[in-house]
Amino acid sequence: MKVMKKIAIIAAIGAFVLASCSKTTDLYQPENDPVNTGDVVNPDDINANVKNIFGVDFDPNQDWCTSTTKQVTINANSSIKKVQVLVYLDAVDEEGEPITDLNILNETELNGKTSVKLTYDVPNDNKGVFVSFISDNDIQMQKVTSSTVSLDTKAGSRGTTLSQTYDIPTTTPVIGKINDSYANTRGWIEGEKLYELNDYSGQKMSVNDYSDAEQETLRALILSYFINSKSVNNLELINASGFKNETGYPITTQENATIIVSPMYKCDGCLKTNTGYGYEVHYSDLYYYYFDENDEAYKADPVGFLEKLPKYKAIQFSEVYPKTEDDILTKKGAFALIYWGMGTPTVGTKGSYYWPKDLKIGFMLRSTTDGENKTPNDKKKGELYTDGRLNSNINSHGSFASSKLPADAPRSAWLTVNGKQFLCWESGTDKDYNDLIIEIQGGVSELTYTPKMKKNQIYTFCFEDTPMGDYDLNDVVIKAKRISDTQVQYEIAACGARNELYIRNVDDAWENTEVHALFGKEPGTFINSEANADNIKTVILKKTVSDTFTFLDKNCQPYLYDKTINKTIKLATKGEDPHGIMVPTNFKYPLEKVCIKDAYLKFNEWGQNSVSYTNWYDSSQKDKVHN
Repeated sequence: MKVMKKIAIIAAIGAFVLASCSKTTDLYQPENDPVNTGDVVNPDDINANVKNIFGVDFDPNQDWCTSTTKQVTINANSSIKKVQVLVYLDAVDEEGEPITDLNILNETELNGKTSVKLTYDVPNDNKGVFVSFISDNDIQMQKVTSSTVSLDTKAGSRGTTLSQTYDIPTTTPVIGKINDSYANTRGWIEGEKLYELNDYSGQKMSVNDYSDAEQETLRALILSYFINSKSVNNLELINASGFKNETGYPITTQENATIIVSPMYKCDGCLKTNTGYGYEVHYSDLYYYYFDENDEAYKADPVGFLEKLPKYKAIQFSEVYPKTEDDILTKKGAFALIYWGMGTPTVGTKGSYYWPKDLKIGFMLRSTTDGENKTPNDKKKGELYTDGRLNSNINSHGSFASSKLPADAPRSAWLTVNGKQFLCWESGTDKDYNDLIIEIQGGVSELTYTPKMKKNQIYTFCFEDTPMGDYDLNDVVIKAKRISDTQVQYEIAACGARNELYIRNVDDAWENTEVHALFGKEPGTFINSEANADNIKTVILKKTVSDTFTFLDKNCQPYLYDKTINKTIKLATKGEDPHGIMVPTNFKYPLEKVCIKDAYLKFNEWGQNSVSYTNWYDSSQKDKVHN
């Protein structure tokens, strides 16, 4: 049980006025609150308590702040409807595994304007800040490298446009092998045949790689949308796109055009070979097939028709990706798809690199083994299709069943970003759809599936309400986010205090209502701070602010008034104890009576050295934080 404690005056009296943030003229002695006349606690006693609890001496230069306020001028054009400032961050998933996040820091509708300045608060520990230009049918993202970002119209060329002139192989391709598919040998798809050349060494063409800035931007966009984590279900994003199964076929749009596929990313766990996991992509091949949707046989039985179509090998990935390479975004050469005519080919059939119009093209990834130094295992063999209707057996077979995908779930997804079209594959046993990514360009229609970033960056304000406290920092927890250039949202997530508390500097409704009462509870009740207790619905409000608002402006930050002991409690500043901090994330705050140093084992290291372990909040002890 937390006892009632007394608090000392920690901050000096000052007079700061900002109409858009506070109605009071003195943030340390608000005009509606009594003067801080409670019993004074000796500063030496406070320091002794801090040392006893944390066991270390904190850096005297530690200001307990891990974010910075910045501004950027964004120049667009009349086609752009909205602009966003986003931050790319390392984070962890529900299982504690590393993931990446791309979160909105600020955004605004342009409403006909072509230039705007946005203020934003950015976590210091980030992988980059980007501006997103959003039109009706597209999104283009550029990295922020200066105080001004202007729309790059060249980078917005559409995904099917060839990015360079390719030296198409001059030799005539000839079918040299015909094999049964795994589905055929298992009796799933009787008669399904796979066609390939005798030698693929001459098929790989040189390709212009992405610039460093393009690599950073594409990685941020794609891997923050299709998050790389076993705990996520990115199939939900595919279902929302409208491009799956029968609608997931691009169509050839030009007579005698080439179609170029370029592998640009793989992540199959090959660096975890000591765990017996990996090499899914290395031991895979990319196949494709095509058809005329006006074919009467297709109209009569679409799935049966597609199952028995010839499937042609385009890329053998063991010749593209080294076994020791993983999680690297770079183009690995380009390959021209070959048109073999509309009949059933035989060994010796000649093909062409130039396609007719109006054919639908489908793709398949063929997995052949389950890892390095193992006998090829039937459980990890199979053909995985973009059209989920062809996955009805493989999705429940062997290791593939571990993904728990529905029988008709696709194994890849379309994504269009920065004017480029990508096919993103799930080759393994989860649902993140980022094991292999291929750029597709040339004479095919776009399946414009543009990611919409909707996740706002959250800042969590955590307070300790007494100077001789236990530093669980859950006495009041407020989660805040900026939802536009002139609006923010505050959410009271928890109140682990018994005293009568009020939240100042946010809204009149909170100014005049005790915190527990906002939840419909009496003072003395712990709210969302205890393990195994029922969660109580949080309290949310939105507030209009100036376009230059920042959570780092001390005049705009929420703080507490403890009526029980007649004290105000503000965020800690340089040289103070961490009685109030703002964490730049959707923070899992400590449970009742759990010191923050025990919930986050790197907190002390950060406290001792303000430039080290600045991402201490990414790694929690699961049983000691509120989830």
